[in-house]
Amino acid sequence: MEIGGHDLDDRGKVFSSIDFSESASTSPALPTPESFFPKRAAVLVCLFEGVKGDFRVILTKRSSNLSTHSGEVSLPGGKAEPEDADDRATATREAKEEIGLDPSLVTVVAILEPFLSKHLLRVVPVMGVLSNQQAFIPVPNIAEVETIFDAPLEMFLEDENHRTEEREWMGEKYLIHYFDYETEKKKFLIWGLTASILIHAASVVYQRRPSFPEMNPKFKFPTNIKGEISMR
Repeated sequence: MEIGGHDLDDRGKVFSSIDFSESASTSPALPTPESFFPKRAAVLVCLFEGVKGDFRVILTKRSSNLSTHSGEVSLPGGKAEPEDADDRATATREAKEEIGLDPSLVTVVAILEPFLSKHLLRVVPVMGVLSNQQAFIPVPNIAEVETIFDAPLEMFLEDENHRTEEREWMGEKYLIHYFDYETEKKKFLIWGLTASILIHAASVVYQRRPSFPEMNPKFKFPTNIKGEISMR
């Protein structure tokens, strides 16, 4: 599925893409406030306590057989469906479809500030805690997911194994974040939308800013949806 670009694949799944937080939003060259109603999606930031007492987050690596952005790291999630009651329902339904995570095992603790991609996809991060780790037996949907793994949440606040690329859009400079992570002799690259969401989630959980600059572009957001946005 294409939304003015490639933030959702043909299965409606969200993947790593260039993004902006909604507090750093659209420019006058984009749709007018009267016509600006971005497509909605949600991802699940599912946390659990690691053996060292740290918070860890569940991530996936997209199947290498996918036609677009195969092998990229993402959070479980995808587009909202008509039957979804809210963003929580979207995120937990998608997690069950992608990795076999029963929604009853997830306690949703926060709905984070939405992110707006460069291609106008509104992605809502739903933060949840895995209440019973032993009851969760990961079952990847092989059509979509190649690997299920976890990473320490705090790493998304540290400059170690982190790098950035400076880009420009509509006259505003911004940074794309990349994190290299290695576990069990496997290497993963976490970047773009996924990285930005995890930076924000880690900032909320640990109540501190990252040790590196984020540098989001500063645009004025359309007034017609200000009432439904958590601005920062």
